[in-house]
Parts: sequence; C-alpha cells; structure tokens
Amino acid sequence: MRTRSIRVSPVFPMQLALNRTTHRLRQFFELTKPRVVSLIVFCAVIGMFLAGPPDGVPPLGSVITAAFGIFLVAGAAAAVNCLIEQKLDALMARTRSRPLPRGELTSQQTLVFAGLLGGAGLWLLYRFVNPLTMWLTFATFVGYAVIYTVVLKPATPQNIVIGGASGAMPPVLGWAAVSGEVSPDALLLFLIIFAWTPPHFWALALYRTEEYARAGLPMLPVTHGAEFTRLHVLLYTIILFGCTLLPFATGMSGIPYLVSALVLGALFLFYAVKIYTDYSHALARRTFRFSIEYLALLFTALLLDHYLAF
Repeated sequence: MRTRSIRVSPVFPMQLALNRTTHRLRQFFELTKPRVVSLIVFCAVIGMFLAGPPDGVPPLGSVITAAFGIFLVAGAAAAVNCLIEQKLDALMARTRSRPLPRGELTSQQTLVFAGLLGGAGLWLLYRFVNPLTMWLTFATFVGYAVIYTVVLKPATPQNIVIGGASGAMPPVLGWAAVSGEVSPDALLLFLIIFAWTPPHFWALALYRTEEYARAGLPMLPVTHGAEFTRLHVLLYTIILFGCTLLPFATGMSGIPYLVSALVLGALFLFYAVKIYTDYSHALARRTFRFSIEYLALLFTALLLDHYLAF
C-alpha cells in the first residue's frame, strides 16, 4: 500500500516568523511613545525654520538629519522612562498596556534598545549637525529620563513645573541645529512650552487622580486636591497667554501670529475657566486634547508668520 507524504509549505513558518518579528518591532516602537515624540520633533523642526532667514529655508538635509537625531534621543528617553516606571505603569489604566507591564519586552532588552537608540541619535547630531545641539539634546535626555523621572516625579507635586524645562527644549534644539547658537528668540519658544506644560498635564491629572494616588505619585490633585489644581490650571493658562504675546512684543513675529495667539489663547482660557467653575472629567479630557492641538497650531502660526513677514 502506497502512502503519500504530506509536504508542509515553508510559507507558513516564514509568515509566522515575519509576524513575530513585526510584532516585536512594534513593541520596541511603542517604547518610544511615538505620539509624544512626534510633537517633540514637530516643535524642534519649527525651531529650525524660525532660526533661518524669512527669505529662505534651512538646508533640507540638515533639517532631516537634526530631526532624526532628536527623534532617536527623545525615543530613547521615553524608553528609559518606561523602564523605570514599569511597575507604576502596571497600576494605571492609561499605561498598563505598554510593552513592559504586559511582559512583551524585558528590562534588559529595553535598556539595550534605549542605549543603541540614544547613542545613534547623539552621534548623528555631533557628527552631522553640531556639538552644541548634541550636548543640549543630551542634557534634555538627562533632564527627562533621570532628573524628572527618577528624582522629581516621585518626590514633589511641582514635578511637572520643574521637569517641564526638559519638555520645553525641542525648539531650542532645533534653533541650535540651524544657527549654532541659542538666541533670546529661542528662549521665548522655550518659555511658551514651559508655561504650557502645567495646564496641559494637570488637565490630565485631574481625571486620572485616583490612578496617580493608587500608584503613590504626588501629583498636584493628589496632594492638594482638585479645587487647588483647577485654580492652578487657570493661573498657569493666564501666564501662558501672556508668554505667547512676547514674540510679538519683542518683534520676533507680526500681526498674523498675534491674531492667532489671541484667538487660541482665548479658547484655552475658556477651557481653563470652565475647568475652574464647572468641572467634569469629560471637560478635563477635552481640555487635555485641545492643549495638544493648541501648541501645534500656535507654533504653526509662528512659522507662517515668519515667512509672511517677508
């Protein structure tokens, strides 16, 4: 009796291997917090264009190289943050689906990944951009991954205010990448993001208070209560509104930016007043989402004004 041998197509094992590789790469990509890093790179690129003359644009190759280097280092900082906070992330609904709490990646894999990513980014910036940008980017990495994550976040409710300095650096990095220096105009961009960070993040903290309390993190609504935090969202939004007018006051921008800053600032103030007077979790979520759109639109207005002025 003749038996037929069954041939297993090599396509299926290859497909399984490809699927596993794709899944693993996706987990590493998630470690970089791509949505956060995309905003960082966006602000850095705006800084690059603002540092250039209004009648021209920076060399495209330099912009791409600097943006990619900043992206790599920012992604490495995000991965280190995930590594350090993996136990806390497992306690919070917003973060428990990250690769480390789910057990998709190990701490060793994350550390090696962050080292390779950050090292490559710093080398690119030093070799193809300039040393100043590399050192500023490295300082930003240390500020976020070490000073904010390890020291400030578990120690003080002012963690967002103090630690916001590292988050405000992207336009300064972009400015330095093109001009080779840090000018007063670059520091104005820094100041805007620095003032934007507290109301942006405290809006999130307000509707995530129970999670932060469960994780043992001294966020402002946990330590000082919701009403105190809502007041400070309003106060910092007023400060932010004033900071956004400085580019016009110093001659950095013109009327198109001023109009945009006034309209966007009025909208942000509307949300902040509503949070203080008529709070709801749904409103806090909307405010948090709007704050991201606000910053992107404000910096876009600065860029358009830069070229319209010419």
